[in-house]
Amino acid sequence: MFGLCSSTSPLRHREWSAYPAEWRTHVQVTIQTVDGRQCPVVASTGPSTGAAEKITAVAAVVHACHDTTIDQALDRFAATGLTRETLLPVLSYCAEQRCVTDNSTCPGCRMRIDADGLETFDQFIAWHKEIIVGDGGVRLTGQGRATLSVPSFDHLALSWKGEKLWYWARRVLRKLRHGVRSHDAPERKPELTGSTPAIILVEPQLADNIGMVARAMANFGLDELRLVAPRDGWPNERARIAASGATFVIDEAQPFATFEDALGDLNWVVATTARQRNLAKPVLTPEQAITEIIRRTGEGQRCGIIFGRERNGLESSEIANADAIVMAPVDPQFASLNLAQSVLLLAYEWIKQTGGGTLGRVTTYETAVEAGEQTRGFQPATKEQLFGFFEHLETELDAQGFLFPPHKRPTMVRNLRSMFSRLGASEQEIRTLRGMIKALVHGKGDGRRVP
Repeated sequence: MFGLCSSTSPLRHREWSAYPAEWRTHVQVTIQTVDGRQCPVVASTGPSTGAAEKITAVAAVVHACHDTTIDQALDRFAATGLTRETLLPVLSYCAEQRCVTDNSTCPGCRMRIDADGLETFDQFIAWHKEIIVGDGGVRLTGQGRATLSVPSFDHLALSWKGEKLWYWARRVLRKLRHGVRSHDAPERKPELTGSTPAIILVEPQLADNIGMVARAMANFGLDELRLVAPRDGWPNERARIAASGATFVIDEAQPFATFEDALGDLNWVVATTARQRNLAKPVLTPEQAITEIIRRTGEGQRCGIIFGRERNGLESSEIANADAIVMAPVDPQFASLNLAQSVLLLAYEWIKQTGGGTLGRVTTYETAVEAGEQTRGFQPATKEQLFGFFEHLETELDAQGFLFPPHKRPTMVRNLRSMFSRLGASEQEIRTLRGMIKALVHGKGDGRRVP
């Protein structure tokens, strides 16, 4: 069974169902003592290893997958029985930081530096018995027991904090699950619920602008792009490049020879413009236009939004064929928007009203953000912690003669307490403030004041 031999962190149920039964008895992550430290390792037994147990550090597997390719890393560790399937739970262990629960860390990982409480370079050196630089001509000595060899001072200065191995593991997991993005291979079109309005570009002049429109559409949940007589022809590789990953929009974009052909199967369309037109038509804001599109889409109608040429927008004869005009509130002295901005404005209204978006990106390891103050998991400071901070601050200010003259001290203290109470600080922020006071009074590191 894939699991931990000591201080176990059980795998999530959704992961268990994905693991083939034939290899569950062959590969496991265990906690072993390596160089005197608890360290997660991959232990494998079975036919692929000749029934003999093979041990490989989890950190080594993550390093190899990140520094080369997944296939090259699997070739390197073929003797351990690792495959693309058995690699998944190993990477998940690191990516989800299960080592924290198991009180184990990998060499070279920032988690180990943090666990040892090494906040400065000086502390890192002192923690070691000896650090050997280069060929051994230069050695740094400390008060610890560990010995470390590094190729140069530059390497030591850049690497002493350790690497974020869990972050590397997450990147490799994405590659393992979804493959490596390539502009030569179209991305899988996301599953979108319901019907979305078609975005219609009339005689777009630059392929780069088409790509940027596709990106704006993908950002806000739109996927149907129609092109009326694009000047530089279609398909166009420059549009794919400018789309920055929104290739599913580019690959399914439909070119049309005429304006009428592009609108033929639609029931209701709106035309965007910044210029006033002498036409008897409803004029809608972006918000009103999207509200109407959502209503009509719910009734089974097909809707579209028309955008004009980069140079001069839509002709009045083209707008005459639309059911309504869309105008955005802009500075009257500078009313023109570029093509991608115009599309983004309407696309944003679409996702806002349909409720299909999240604040920021959401991945396997990043949940949706809620609007409002972000606490990063820290609780608001208790009044006891706040009073302790006030006492600490006022004591040091008295010692420095700041709360002077005496008859003004009560007013100054009251103002200080009101100011910091209004801050609404978290427990972590109060600890940081107290650490700042301590550092200012006593110094820190080389700047520490000796009585």
